[in-house]
Amino acid sequence: MSAQPVNCPDVIGKTVKSLKLYSTPSTLEEIVVEFTDGTSFTVSCESHLTAKASLIRTGSSASEVLKSYLE
Repeated sequence: MSAQPVNCPDVIGKTVKSLKLYSTPSTLEEIVVEFTDGTSFTVSCESHLTAKASLIRTGSSASEVLKSYLE
């Protein structure tokens, strides 16, 4: 994710007609801001599941990764 903010100067000064939040029971998925001039600004939120798998050797010393999968 970017540490720098993203500026949206095209929405400055517009008058908001409505703001709607669309979501499932567990996550916010989209924000829609409708303006009185007929334009809309939308923000979509996505989450990504990442899977990692490894074959490791365990023992008395630290674990050793023998092979990594899905990377």
